[in-house]
Formats: sequence, C-alpha cells, structure tokens
Amino acid sequence: MPNRNELLRFENRSQMRLSSLADYAVVMMTAAARRCGGAGRLNATVLAEETGLPLPTVQKLVSKLSAGGLIESTRGTGGGFRLSRPPSAITLAEVVEAIEGPIAMTACVESRSHDCQIDDSCKMKPHWNAVNGAVRGALANISLASLTHPPQGTAAAEASDANDLRIEA
Repeated sequence: MPNRNELLRFENRSQMRLSSLADYAVVMMTAAARRCGGAGRLNATVLAEETGLPLPTVQKLVSKLSAGGLIESTRGTGGGFRLSRPPSAITLAEVVEAIEGPIAMTACVESRSHDCQIDDSCKMKPHWNAVNGAVRGALANISLASLTHPPQGTAAAEASDANDLRIEA
C-alpha cells in the first residue's frame, strides 16, 4: 500500500487540460450558438453577462475567434458579431485551434525548435502525430450545436425531453 507522501504526490499531478482561454472560448461560442444559432448579431457585453466571463476576456476571444474565421465581426451602429457558420458546422477542434494553435500533445512534433534532450534518440517521436490526430479527431466530432443541449442520460436531458413531449402533445 502506498504511503501518505506517495498518495499526495499522485493527487498533485497536473492533468492534461485546455488553457483557461480555450475553455472560455468554448463557453462563449456555445452561448453564442444558443442565442443566435449563427444568424443574429451579438455583442461582447451581452455574452459577458450571460457567461459570467469578464468583458475584456470576451473581447480578446472575439478578436482571436474572428481571426480564426469562426465569427464575423462588424463595427459601428448595428454592429456586433455572429457565428460565421451554423453551430452544427463548427467543431470543438476549430475553437481550440483558433485560441491555442494546432493541437499537439508534445512540442517535438512542431517544426520550430524545442528543448528536448532525447530528440535524436526518441522512439516515440514518430508516433506523436497519430496521437495528436486522434485527439484532434475526438474534438472534431463534437459540434457547437451538440453542446447547446444537455448531455444524453442526464437529469437535465430527461427533463428537456419531457418538456419536448408535453409541447408536442
């Protein structure tokens, strides 16, 4: 049985996760998908209020997501932004890549220089592109539209389904 120090070391390991900015981009884009379905215009203030994200963060995300081609932004009277495509045509992979750049689990697959001490002898290096492709593929299979509804099998989804049945009856 592991001792207390070993357990603490295990509990304190960092996890593989998105940056806060990429996470916030998903939250913001999902809220935009729910509000306008890709057709209407929104503004940063409305999305900041709805999501609880700070306005400067939403403004920064709008800039990055616009540069990534995921939202269209218009300045001036009647301006705002909207999704560049329907929510069903925008994937989580695209949102993450607009914020983070290409999905890569390690730096060694990038063409620019990196600081790996075993680069020349690494037996894993040729396999990282397949791993990166699998992670990207998993994220590419999730659309913004699928994130606008409660996950199947949850109490919220069942309540939503029950409401849908009542409305249709």
